[in-house]
Amino acid sequence: MVRSARVKSESNIYHIMIRGINRQLIAVDEEDNQKMKEILEQCKEICGYELYGYCFLGNHIHLLMKEGKESLEQVFKRIGSRYVYYFNQKYKRIGHLFQDRFKSEPIDDEGYLITVLSYIHNNPVKAGLSKTAAEYKWSSYEEYLKRSVLINATFILGMITKEQFIELHKEEKQVNVLDIGEKSFRMTDREALEKVKEICGMNAWDIKDIEETSRDLCIKELRKEGISIRQISRITGISKGIIERVK
Repeated sequence: MVRSARVKSESNIYHIMIRGINRQLIAVDEEDNQKMKEILEQCKEICGYELYGYCFLGNHIHLLMKEGKESLEQVFKRIGSRYVYYFNQKYKRIGHLFQDRFKSEPIDDEGYLITVLSYIHNNPVKAGLSKTAAEYKWSSYEEYLKRSVLINATFILGMITKEQFIELHKEEKQVNVLDIGEKSFRMTDREALEKVKEICGMNAWDIKDIEETSRDLCIKELRKEGISIRQISRITGISKGIIERVK
């Protein structure tokens, strides 16, 4: 199937989503999130983009970005290659980590830009990872309230005050913003990771490397806890086919 061309933004600003292949985790712990922040900062200097917002959510990432001297395709080739090298080395894995093509939507209106930023920061609330946008550690929300190297906060704060920024994030609005189209799970990934440690006595990513009988027993117990096949696959890296065969 021929891919459709990306819709270009007159402002060069885009809402971008990157997710793990087969919706698997692309960040297992806080060190992984910190590494992604470092890579975004490194590549910003090379590629010349401006970043207005981000949120790291385990198996996907939201970014609000202004394209610079390099195209989005070039930017994410750089970011992806650096992060995948780090991730594969750390977790002793090989192969792809990110879904083949990132999603993007053009942002050509100031009002919509601010709406999308609020949407990005409130994603952890929607996912059950925090009660408020302000509480979530791995988004750019806090960087709008203090000095930031990674985020160009002055661009947005030239349109609204800090007080308006805070109030905006408290409002609940039903907006048609590009999403990854993923249904909610009964258990968040963070809760599922803790459940794996409780039941299996090890980190989720290590299950795929243990002896088959023990691995299958872990999978069976996790399924009894109501964790879906898709979620087990995502947090462990074990294929859905293998999980489905465990009875």
